[in-house]
Amino acid sequence: MKTEEIKQLFQDFEAAATQIDGIECWSARAMQKLLGYSKWENFEKVIHKAKAACTHAGENEANHFPDVRKMVEIGSDAERSIDDIALTRYACYLVAQNGDSRKPEIAFAQNYFAVQTRRAELVEQRLLEHERVKAREKLTQTENQLSGVLYERGVDSQGFAMIRSKGDQALFKLTTQQLKKKMGVPDNRPVADFLPTISIKAKDLAAEMTSLNVQTKDLTGQPPIEKEHVENNDAVRNMLLQRGIQPENLPASSDIKKVQRKLVSDEKNVLKDVKKIGDKKKH
Repeated sequence: MKTEEIKQLFQDFEAAATQIDGIECWSARAMQKLLGYSKWENFEKVIHKAKAACTHAGENEANHFPDVRKMVEIGSDAERSIDDIALTRYACYLVAQNGDSRKPEIAFAQNYFAVQTRRAELVEQRLLEHERVKAREKLTQTENQLSGVLYERGVDSQGFAMIRSKGDQALFKLTTQQLKKKMGVPDNRPVADFLPTISIKAKDLAAEMTSLNVQTKDLTGQPPIEKEHVENNDAVRNMLLQRGIQPENLPASSDIKKVQRKLVSDEKNVLKDVKKIGDKKKH
């Protein structure tokens, strides 16, 4: 396709978008023409295939293909109501995937909606990365708080490191070194920097429980506090196992420091883009 054709199709697809209850949608009747189908009956067959693909993917068809009515002109300033379908962006993507790929309009739509769908996936991935970073920061805060509580009760930094290590062994049923080796964690890095979000939150919950119980039970000295921390990690592990989750068998996640740098870099790029848009509007 020529650049001019692509630009025109892009404009046509953007102009056809509308909002229904705050959700971006396209009229199926409008999409019929945009995708080069002269007969509604033929385009309906494509929509039926797309609906089947939607259901097969585990999505609720009604959320992406709701039936609506549309008013069309029939001459002499008269109008009549016809059946129509509101297609979400995801529905349009499925329609394009099930259309006649020999049509240039279909080929364009497949790429157009795939890119838009990919953007949504990137947003979701960014949210998951953000959640993991926040969970890691929360674990650091909880462990710092616990370290302070234990220091007041006769446990020094070396003792705290031993207690934390014993807790990890209770949670993962592996020593720290065994866990690092299994997950490919460098010797000079904390294992928590490579844990998936759920494991980070599991460690955080156990540490929170220990901090609370040490004060509630008025525990003093390393042996009773170590016993408390091991029991709390055992309890968290049992809860995970009951839900079919074995923490030691979960795959390692990306280095949290790299994820943090990526999020900061992405944020800077977004701010630059927003500034550019603002500068253009000023001019």
